[in-house]
Amino acid sequence: MSKTIFITGASSGIGEACAEIFAAAGYQLILCARRQDRLETLRRKLEKQHGIAVLNLALDVREGDAVRKAIGKLPFHWKRIDVLVNNAGLALGFAPIDEGNPADWDRMIDTNVKGLLIVSQAVIPLMKKAGGGHIINIGSIAGVEAYPKGNVYCATKHAVASLSKGMRMDLLPHGIKVSLVSPGATETEFSVVRFRGDAQKAKDVYRGYQPLTGADIAEAVFFVAGMPPHANINEMLTMPTAQASATVFHKGG
Repeated sequence: MSKTIFITGASSGIGEACAEIFAAAGYQLILCARRQDRLETLRRKLEKQHGIAVLNLALDVREGDAVRKAIGKLPFHWKRIDVLVNNAGLALGFAPIDEGNPADWDRMIDTNVKGLLIVSQAVIPLMKKAGGGHIINIGSIAGVEAYPKGNVYCATKHAVASLSKGMRMDLLPHGIKVSLVSPGATETEFSVVRFRGDAQKAKDVYRGYQPLTGADIAEAVFFVAGMPPHANINEMLTMPTAQASATVFHKGG
């Protein structure tokens, strides 16, 4: 029986790349994101190319009641979730803490932290019933070290790192593995969203060096998910060769 992978934030970037790499390996997919049209396009593409089954859930991970209802009503053969990839997340704004927008703070905290908790809490009972599973949380270099003007986003990713450790302890008796995959500079829609659609400003973030891509991080997630049952990669930090820390880059080399 094919394994089932549940991916949040699956309509673009790292989430979409994860969907593609798992589909190519023959896994069936539950894809969750807000943009139903993009999910549907991706579903048709993956089913046609790889002959696998895809179930789309057009959801905002911040909406607890909707998430719990959708997961509670999964068809029987979709209830065995082997791997949950908590990828949904975003950064909004890039300003000193005293100039930040509280609405942006709310959205980042509600998506990056509470959304991860909402989805995990809904999926974990299914994993417990199945006798095991694997939760892979997508963190960030921002969860390892803070950087100027990243304040609240960095705080949310530090929370994801801490939650991953706590989840690992709590779920240990149930055979549920928990891993944290943290990307460094990765060129996706991330900076476009952060800078509210300013494509030039987003492009400037990656000027002068080769950043990671969503596909690079998907490779890391796939590797982590492929470890044998008795082994777990607790944490993985993947950086571009040109990046040494959150703020140190070699550009123009």
